[in-house]
Amino acid sequence: MSDDILTRRSGPVFEVVLNRPGDGNAATDAMATDLTRIIGEAAQTSHFIILRGAGSDFCVGRASMGRPPQAGPQEALDRRRSSEVIFDCYAAFRQSPVPIVGVVQGRALGFGCALAALCDITLASDAATFQVPEMAHNILPTMVMSSLIDRVPRKALTYLVYSTAVIGAMRALSVGLVSEIVPAADLEAQVQTLGAALLKAPPPAVRGAKEYARSAFTMDIHGAVDFARNLHATINSSAEMRKAQ
Repeated sequence: MSDDILTRRSGPVFEVVLNRPGDGNAATDAMATDLTRIIGEAAQTSHFIILRGAGSDFCVGRASMGRPPQAGPQEALDRRRSSEVIFDCYAAFRQSPVPIVGVVQGRALGFGCALAALCDITLASDAATFQVPEMAHNILPTMVMSSLIDRVPRKALTYLVYSTAVIGAMRALSVGLVSEIVPAADLEAQVQTLGAALLKAPPPAVRGAKEYARSAFTMDIHGAVDFARNLHATINSSAEMRKAQ
């Protein structure tokens, strides 16, 4: 792994930093591949994961955005394979058994907007901005749309896609891209407060809540209630939970 992504551990807390501040933390395909692996491995030994960007931005999108397309026709299968690196990264966020906390201090564009949305909790500075700019670069945006489909209401999603508008933190909060807005000067203090709350909760409960949130929203009401009933009985009766009490 290169220095484009930095990691650090503090006990059960694992922090991931996108580290290309001179380029707004624009992500290369290699970074997306590394991030997929890092998220998967960190979840095995961590209570939760923090994702942030170095410098003044979270992530301004993919490093390839705006570059001329490959000359000549491209086989559909080859195109699909080249896209899998991004879809795999999105899947790692959804499938992580532990919560991922995103910290957005500046711009979150394209791929960066997707990552911010995919985090289980996203804290945003009041200076943060969000955009889905793909249409402006003549790119069909279904890749990023797939990351937002279960995060953002339909009207908001189509507006973001078709308008390519830059929206502020308050608008992002109203459509579900972020969880809470914090004054820029207080962002780190809020990260610490949230982290302390997560660390107080028993690990089985934290993982059980993530498991429920991952699946229940796509179930009918009866299935969601039955799933809650099963998880409640299984986890709350476990030796790990009794030990935590």
